[in-house]
Parts: sequence; structure tokens; C-alpha cells
Amino acid sequence: MKYGFTKEELLVFGKYDPSEVQISDPALESYICLEPKYVLHNHGRHANTPFAKQNVFIVERLINKVMRKGHNTGKKILAYNIVKEAFEIIEKKTKKNPIQLLVDAIINAGPREEVVRLKYGGIAVPRAVDTSSSRRVDIALRNIAEGARRAAFKSKRSIAQCLADEIIAAANNESRSYAVAKKEEVERVAKSAR
Repeated sequence: MKYGFTKEELLVFGKYDPSEVQISDPALESYICLEPKYVLHNHGRHANTPFAKQNVFIVERLINKVMRKGHNTGKKILAYNIVKEAFEIIEKKTKKNPIQLLVDAIINAGPREEVVRLKYGGIAVPRAVDTSSSRRVDIALRNIAEGARRAAFKSKRSIAQCLADEIIAAANNESRSYAVAKKEEVERVAKSAR
């Protein structure tokens, strides 16, 4: 019992156990929060505190990314149901814990290197820099949600099916995943700017 809740009450969507999830990248270990929550809604308590988002449960952060853009803006229950349905599809297809696949997808989709523009005199010079672990998680989540949104746009497939496919493809490090393709593109540009 943690915080007065039983283990069953702290399962994500009442099914998935976050305690059995392994984070294979040591750099992201302290930035991917797997502390189970009874309700996946913290009412933006972390919003104005620096680095507080690393204490927000990773599934809630995905829900918040799905909630952005157009029709979904501010509709947290809608985003919650999309992610819940996507997790059910992932479990049906892979027979694995969807939280584990989400963590693997974030590790594979976060760029390790980026390009910044430095001004020398009057000219701007591109320079490759290492990406911080916090930013890697942010970019990975954003690109996973964006990839699902693009796949579902003007398509017969639902956003939940597209999100499930995006997470599975990113977890397997396939370049058909929008997030992994975007990461490879950013790293390719950074390599040329070294």
C-alpha cells in the first residue's frame, strides 16, 4: 500500500502495472516518472515550477501532448480516452505492457544531438550541441503525438489506432515512425554541423 491505496488501485487505466517497467537508458532514468498516480490529472500544479514536469507521470504527459492542437485543445477526458484505447490496442497487438513500449518509444525517439545557430560577427554559423535529457523526453512525446495526429488526419483510422501504431513503431526503432524519422533527420543535420 502506497499513499493509502492498494496496488490494484494504482494500476494505470486499472490494468497496467508501472512498477514492472524498465528504463534502459540511464540518461533518461530520472526524467521519466513511473511513480503511479491514482488519477492521471495533476491540474497543472507543476506549470510554474522549473523542472517540475519530470515529476509528472509519463502517461499523463502523453495525455497532455495528445490534448494539444485544434479539436482536442483542453479536452483532457477525450485525450485520456484516446490514450486508454491506444494502450488497449498496443496490448492486443504485442501482448506486452504498453507503458514499457511507451518508455522504449521515448528512448528511441528522443534526439541525442541538435543544431543551434551561433552568431559570429554578422554571420550565423550552425553548431551541433548535445540535447539535454529533459528536452529529449519533451521532443519524443511531442513527435509521437504529432505523428499520430498526422497519420489520423483525413484517414479512416482513428487517432487511437494511429497513436498505438506510432508507439509500437517507435518502440521497435522503425523509421516508418514519424518520431524516429524526425529524430534521425535532426541528428543527420547535427552531424553535418559538427
